[in-house]
Amino acid sequence: MFHGRFINRIVILTGAGISAESGLSTFRDADGLWEKHDPMEIATPEAFARDPALVYRFYNARRNQLPQVEPNDAHRALARLQQEFPGDVFLVTQNVDDLHERGGSAEVCHMHGELNSMLCAACESAMPAAADYDADSDCPGCGIRGRLRPDVVWFGEMPYHMEEIELRLMDCDLFVAIGTSGVVYPAAGFVQRALAHGALTVEVNKEVSDVTGFFHQQRKGPATREVAVLVEELLAG
Repeated sequence: MFHGRFINRIVILTGAGISAESGLSTFRDADGLWEKHDPMEIATPEAFARDPALVYRFYNARRNQLPQVEPNDAHRALARLQQEFPGDVFLVTQNVDDLHERGGSAEVCHMHGELNSMLCAACESAMPAAADYDADSDCPGCGIRGRLRPDVVWFGEMPYHMEEIELRLMDCDLFVAIGTSGVVYPAAGFVQRALAHGALTVEVNKEVSDVTGFFHQQRKGPATREVAVLVEELLAG
């Protein structure tokens, strides 16, 4: 419960835990072929320079997995909150899947990019990744071959939209983190930023995270259950 606190501006951060309940694997494809690969082998600029074919295969596999999974009750509950809450709900995700959008959320801030998008290093354009692509692919925009890469933020790169996220954290009344480990920065520091500006902080997680101590409340359990309950409380006022 929120003990009568006035809440008008909400920032929600989601992590891998919310997509895991839809059956979406992370550093592996549907057949488990990526289990043996360290993330640093496939999710850094250095890995892409060293073995681009491996990185292309990995991200093509991850993108092709998306149609095999569906948004869950937590995704749908957050979409409902965005649609029905009388104030402002800013949804920022560390996930690169499209489950929030397919769950009904019209506005999602993807701080780590999107699997369904690709970047051209030649013309610096982002565009939909409608099919598999690799080092022999031409950019649909400029036509130059071999300059496409996944539109995702790799380890060591700056996340997207940080200026807007920072402003939202400084101005929110409630910060909620769902399914995050509290390990990967800068997202792991969002709760401290919101707390420093007077926000109420709530964590929804199946287990204790590295930053649990910074939250006023921890709601322990699956996101599919706990997010629905939280949304009901917020909409009830």
